[in-house]
Amino acid sequence: MARNIGSRYTTHQILGRGSAGTVWLGEGPEGPVAVKLLREDLASDQELVGRFVQERTALLGLDHPRVVKVRDLVVDGNDLALVMDLVRGTDLRTRLDRERRLAPEAAVAIVADVADALAAAHAAGIVHRDVKPENILLDMEGPLGPGGAHPALLTDFGVAKLIDTPGRTKATRIIGTPDYLAPEIVEGLPPRAAVDIYALATVLYELLAGFTPFGGGHPGAVLRRHVTETVVPLPGIPEELWQLIVQCLAKAPASRLRASELAARLKDVLPLLKGIPPLDVDEPDAEPAPETYEEDAFATGAGAGEPGPRRAAVPLVPGASADSNRDTHTSMRVPAPDELSGGPLGTARAPRPAGARRPGSARHKAEAVRKRRITLTIAAVVVAGALGAGGYLASSGDADTPPQDSKQSSLP
Repeated sequence: MARNIGSRYTTHQILGRGSAGTVWLGEGPEGPVAVKLLREDLASDQELVGRFVQERTALLGLDHPRVVKVRDLVVDGNDLALVMDLVRGTDLRTRLDRERRLAPEAAVAIVADVADALAAAHAAGIVHRDVKPENILLDMEGPLGPGGAHPALLTDFGVAKLIDTPGRTKATRIIGTPDYLAPEIVEGLPPRAAVDIYALATVLYELLAGFTPFGGGHPGAVLRRHVTETVVPLPGIPEELWQLIVQCLAKAPASRLRASELAARLKDVLPLLKGIPPLDVDEPDAEPAPETYEEDAFATGAGAGEPGPRRAAVPLVPGASADSNRDTHTSMRVPAPDELSGGPLGTARAPRPAGARRPGSARHKAEAVRKRRITLTIAAVVVAGALGAGGYLASSGDADTPPQDSKQSSLP
């Protein structure tokens, strides 16, 4: 059903839903557009509306071929919307879901495009804060690049910053997506440009490996790994590419490359990747998620007693329902120092012998449950056998024994 957004735009159909709002296919004076309509409770927050207006000039001024351009910001009654260019294609998460991992040449070409986008944003003083595959769009109408990669564009600039207002999020909470959060964010420091580089390097690792370097299991475990663990090496890629990834995943923000440097060096290694097939690596076991999330620690939007998801997946906005297609946003408390001391800095999840299970892993836990069940079953059989033997002895006693004595064979 058509709906007017302000006086210039009309929405026609839903393209996707997220924890912060809904993206619509719309029509404006210059043709088709994408309209991100924020939730009504956000639109009623006067502080957020004020921040929205303040960010208008910066967002409208961000103009780069690798950025999904924001054309307009609309504040009209209960409507708070970002009007953006419409990209004919899909997001990178959809491609990952389909292919699991990409050939290194295509992966690096995509990430180089995004690095170019970040370079332009950082030069304009804008930090994205939520770089992830869901926010990287692939233009299916654009020319194919190295490895057959479609041009990549970065979207959703400004959304995390708009949501992260002092009145809406406490100082002890984090805005971002757990798998891609830089260590300094976990430790409560303000987000700088380096957080986007860390997140983008995480995306590159995921494109190559099929999983993120520190993801899996309870969100708290994911946050701890960002601070305490080093990245597990990926076999089968040139050393030059691996060193780029390691440098951009450095715990210290100052050790990471700038976006422009990362883009240039990724383009330099592209010729070395030609013809290399997707990597064949196994995902490490994740730490088991707890049976429930504590509501005072994690704003999951799920009811009490519901099992936690495998990935660190909770809403960006406290109180929001989870995304209909991809539950990846989070707003959670900053862990205390003792919670982050799960292992000495510089250690990685060590490889296990073939067939061995890491204690605490999901499969290790399942095996332990199975063994307990077998033990209980054997114990039950033994008890039942003892009861049966006792009953037999009682019933086969001397004929002069009073019948009521047979009751002594029953356990209390």
